[in-house]
Amino acid sequence: MSKIMIVVGHPEHTTFCEALGRAYTQGAASAGHDAKLFILSEMSFDPILHDGYRKEQPLEPDLRTAYETLASCDHLVLIFPLWCGDMPALLKGFIERILQPDLIARDKTENAMNWHIFANKTARIIMTMGMPVSIYRWWYGGHALKLLTRNILHFIGIKPVRHTLCGMLDTSKPETRERWLREVEALGKTAS
Repeated sequence: MSKIMIVVGHPEHTTFCEALGRAYTQGAASAGHDAKLFILSEMSFDPILHDGYRKEQPLEPDLRTAYETLASCDHLVLIFPLWCGDMPALLKGFIERILQPDLIARDKTENAMNWHIFANKTARIIMTMGMPVSIYRWWYGGHALKLLTRNILHFIGIKPVRHTLCGMLDTSKPETRERWLREVEALGKTAS
């Protein structure tokens, strides 16, 4: 049994990203995994890191719970829409806020460049977009995937990071969306 943290980074309520998060959670729970779903649009926290990494900004109760879940989980799932070539600002702020205490604690220590604070964890990024996946990957270079995979998740020790991309969401047929939901539920069962 794995401990899984699922984060839906869409700032709106009742979205397809949320449906994907619930499908993953349902699949994980049906297979006996301990899955916790965090829907950022329902959480109460300030996503702005006001003093950067110069001074610690105390975590609000929702962020404290999310941090403790991240620290104890085996697998992290991040679900979000591609907006302006990247993740929504709310998700980026969430990531910066929950990582801030550990990143500040390592500053000016002998381990300042050893950021592998969350080693022995794996991750999956599930991203929705309005364009074809092939165009995003090859023409635009998959910027958000690279940012999250290399610059954030690998940097803090989370490896491997797998990707599931759902393209042409706005014009997708109901049967395509149902297939995506089934596929994501199956991923939850295997905690991958």
